[in-house]
Amino acid sequence: MDKWTPDEVDAHMQFMFDWENRLKESGEWVDSQALSTEGAFVRYDGEGRPPVTDGPFAETKDLIAGWEIIDVDSWDRAVEVAAELSAAPGAGGKPIHEWLEVRPFYGVPGTVTE
Repeated sequence: MDKWTPDEVDAHMQFMFDWENRLKESGEWVDSQALSTEGAFVRYDGEGRPPVTDGPFAETKDLIAGWEIIDVDSWDRAVEVAAELSAAPGAGGKPIHEWLEVRPFYGVPGTVTE
C-alpha cells in the first residue's frame, strides 16, 4: 500500500469498511484489528542466551496487516467471506488477490444453530 495513490488507499479502506459492515449486518462479524508494522519473531534460544529475534524468514509484519474474527455457520462460508476480502481493490482499482489464512479457534466447538 505504500506505493498506492491516496485514492487507491481510500478505495481499499472503503471496501474493507463496507465488507465489515455487511458482516455486522448479517451477525457474522465479531472483531477486527489492524496491526502495527513494528514487531518481531522471538524465540527462546537456551538458558543464559539472549532471545533470538527475527531470522531468515519473511517477517510477519510484512505479511499480516491485521486480523478479523467472524462467526459463520460453516467452513464453506468462512472461505466465501475470506474470498470476498481477498478481492479488495488495490493499485489501479484491481483486486489485490491477497492470500488470507482462514483458521477456526483451537478447541472451540462451532456455533450450533437450531
